[in-house]
Amino acid sequence: MAELWALFMVFFKIGLFSFGGGYAILPLIQKEVVESHKWISVTQFTDIVAVSQVTPGPIAINSSTYVGYLVTGNVVGATVATVGLILPSVIVMTLFSMFFLKFKDNKYISNAFAGLRIVVVGLILSATILLMDKDNFIDYKSFIIFGAALLLFLKWKVNAIWLTIGAAIIGILIY
Repeated sequence: MAELWALFMVFFKIGLFSFGGGYAILPLIQKEVVESHKWISVTQFTDIVAVSQVTPGPIAINSSTYVGYLVTGNVVGATVATVGLILPSVIVMTLFSMFFLKFKDNKYISNAFAGLRIVVVGLILSATILLMDKDNFIDYKSFIIFGAALLLFLKWKVNAIWLTIGAAIIGILIY
């Protein structure tokens, strides 16, 4: 029971203090579950991100569900982690919806959102940097795969799902 409570509180905190969507939340999840609680390894976290990317649904929710299952070994843990992550959003969005129309033209609210937008960019960049380590870049082939995927995405706007599937196939073939 203590483990479930800890899992819930960790993901509730992540859900409460994260802005900007799934990719912006990833550094917070990694800090809590890999570094602080040591529930999973960096390699497991990277695998979670990869699986969460290719499965339907938001990456943050998929990641929390997967972590909850890994930590407890059962669906209850997966459910507790997922509820912990989404509950703050449900509460905040309910309150926000009640007051947004009333204050949407307020200059302080507009300024707050301007500040939040740039932080979200920083958090997404942080998620990228955190995943660029020796556990993921294991040899020169991994650098080539990374470079090719980045080029295909930025220059030709290849969908991330196709890039992920292609990288998996390449990984099977060369590793």
